[in-house]
Amino acid sequence: MTAPSETPRTVRRVGSPAATALADLAAIFDDLQTVLLCCERLVTQLSVPEPDPVLVESLWTTALLSYTRAFAPGGRGMGLTEADVEGLELEGEVLAWHRMVRQIKKHYADPATNPRETFEVGVAVSDGVPQGVAITSTRQDLPDTLSVHQTGAIAYQLSQLVDRRIAEHQATVLEGVKALSPAELETLDEVQLTDVPGGDA
Repeated sequence: MTAPSETPRTVRRVGSPAATALADLAAIFDDLQTVLLCCERLVTQLSVPEPDPVLVESLWTTALLSYTRAFAPGGRGMGLTEADVEGLELEGEVLAWHRMVRQIKKHYADPATNPRETFEVGVAVSDGVPQGVAITSTRQDLPDTLSVHQTGAIAYQLSQLVDRRIAEHQATVLEGVKALSPAELETLDEVQLTDVPGGDA
């Protein structure tokens, strides 16, 4: 995303439809960046002899949720679409993988299903007599590196697409506020800037 060349003295909140749409695009960009960070961590974690299953599940679940959220339509229609995925300059069945990721997300986000193990109950029998109850489980496979790489590659291309849209909307918002008089600008709520360690503002 582009940033102003100088640190502003004040920032005023803009509530126009274009500004609200721009905020939505920024949120989508952030979700896609989260997907990329999770995928990078996952590749590292999956390369060790014994990956931490809790860490892998946490990273993969966050990546899936963040990826899917980028496609939520939202009130202003800024969410990504399958047409955006089809337009990416990537080889292979990109749209099919995109749809698969969304299906996998449903599995991991299902509040009624354990995504990591399936359990069954049986009875231990000796000489035709029940001796006890046995609970068995089947562990689901961890995501493989190829799946993580494919998801990250799509997220990277989509983040570039969203970044271009952000630049376009920034120009639209700036054009709109330039039409305001200094007095009108003063009526906009001021946004408090958080101090950044080591920074000026």
